[in-house]
Amino acid sequence: MVVLRSKKEIAGMRRAGDLVVRALALLRPHVRAGVRLRELDRLVEEFIRSEGGDPTYKGYRPSPAVSPFPATICTAVNEEIVHGIPGPRRLRDGDVVGIDVGATLGGWVGDTCYTYPVGDVSPRAGKLLSVTRECLEAGVAEVGPGRRFGDVGAAIQELAEHHGYGVVRELGGHGVGHELHEEPHINHFGRRGHGMRFREGMTLTLEPMINEGTHEIRFLEDGWTVVTADGKLSAQYEHTIAVTSDGCEILTPWHLLMREAARLV
Repeated sequence: MVVLRSKKEIAGMRRAGDLVVRALALLRPHVRAGVRLRELDRLVEEFIRSEGGDPTYKGYRPSPAVSPFPATICTAVNEEIVHGIPGPRRLRDGDVVGIDVGATLGGWVGDTCYTYPVGDVSPRAGKLLSVTRECLEAGVAEVGPGRRFGDVGAAIQELAEHHGYGVVRELGGHGVGHELHEEPHINHFGRRGHGMRFREGMTLTLEPMINEGTHEIRFLEDGWTVVTADGKLSAQYEHTIAVTSDGCEILTPWHLLMREAARLV
């Protein structure tokens, strides 16, 4: 069932969104060569708890067949697409690392992701990050009452494939509110004029995962980490949004903080 949120409820989600955005900004100076992923995880968990929130991902279990996620953030380095478990691995100059943060505050979930360049990245990595950001922006621009989910998917797919990139198909955006994953599911590929219509009060994520090569994926043995099937780079950016009467509101506006906190790729 798709739940439509009131303005008061969306205000609560806005506060949760602000918390995860500030966590991303906090991380920016720490994402550098030599740092261990588990250290980034510790920083985010301490920050979220200090602000009165709870790490949404820690202990999350989508089904009994999957072990609970053991960390506060999901990390994705280079060929990793999503859901990597932060451990002792050290970042290296030239890496790209997607960091997905979820926090529950006042009963509402904030969910967002940002892919950081580590030091000086290659031109091809820089282009992938730039196009992936543009794919998210293109998708957000299609959201509004009466528009169809296929409009969003098509806008993302058309832009990605224009640059020769693949769009991950097995994973997509989702409703979000009191729970991390709610209905509906939103594909990042599709056909214009098809699919469910957006309605005012929907709250959901758009989070295109764009691969440098094939769109095909595979899961690692840990049951969580998803990587590109061909070993090429992947990038992801994610916003939580609320559908408004005339378009949408971005509830995780990291693009505003990052503009001041870091050099954008």
